[in-house]
Amino acid sequence: MNIKTIVHQVITSIKIGQPQTEAAKHARRAIRKPLFSFSQVVFCATIMFLFLPLFVLILYSFNASKGMNWSGFSFVWYEQLFFHSRDLWRAFWNSMFIAATSAATAMVIGALGAIGVNWYRFKLRNYVQTVSFLPMILPEIIIGVSLSIFFAGIKLKLGLLTIYIAHTTFNLPFVFLMVMARLDEFDFSIIEAAHDLGANELQTLLRVTIPICMPGIVSGFLTAVTISLEDFVITYFVAGPGSSTLPLYIYSAIRFGVSPVINALSVVMILGTVALTYLLRNFLKYIAAK
Repeated sequence: MNIKTIVHQVITSIKIGQPQTEAAKHARRAIRKPLFSFSQVVFCATIMFLFLPLFVLILYSFNASKGMNWSGFSFVWYEQLFFHSRDLWRAFWNSMFIAATSAATAMVIGALGAIGVNWYRFKLRNYVQTVSFLPMILPEIIIGVSLSIFFAGIKLKLGLLTIYIAHTTFNLPFVFLMVMARLDEFDFSIIEAAHDLGANELQTLLRVTIPICMPGIVSGFLTAVTISLEDFVITYFVAGPGSSTLPLYIYSAIRFGVSPVINALSVVMILGTVALTYLLRNFLKYIAAK
């Protein structure tokens, strides 16, 4: 055995005999950790898959030409959007009106329905809960066709009113589900305390139950607005002449090729959504804390 082997064995025995502190263990783990783990690679790939189309859309909204070949930076499509797209803006405001009104109606009916189902015990309680979730689980084409047949059967002319009724119908389950989830955490001793203090049933509902359920109600309303704005299948079956919404208008426009005006509108909607979320974040935090 030579001198180098003896020295190596001595050093190794000293290192093995030293107590291993937690800091040293974590330091060695950090050194052994690869630069990019599998989870980080998957996360980056997912983010690119989700947001890369948005970046392409934003880029080509400033393209001077209509095709996919880049021919220079220009605001010509934004000018056409704001000053020469009357039909598009009519469809946009139709969508906003339908989304706001149907979501508000679904919010009121869904919240009161969830409170009633959770508060009272009656024979058809389980049946009402099951029926309430049907518009959520049924395919949209089935709902669209059935509503179209129903409107034709009662001889109701297709238009904004039928779109409003259809959107309210499929928005109800989302509000109902979110308010029910909030009520599952509800402490019913508060109701008993309100009754002991002299509050009647209506006062308890307006001053105790609804304020406590407000985070679920607001979440259901915002979800209903989002779903209503992007719905195409059901709206296609219940829309009449002159009642086109934004998804229907975009569908009719892209049949002849994707117009850069649609790209410009998408960018405006993205910026509007980000700005609205930023402005309302403190309000949403306040509501969630209640």
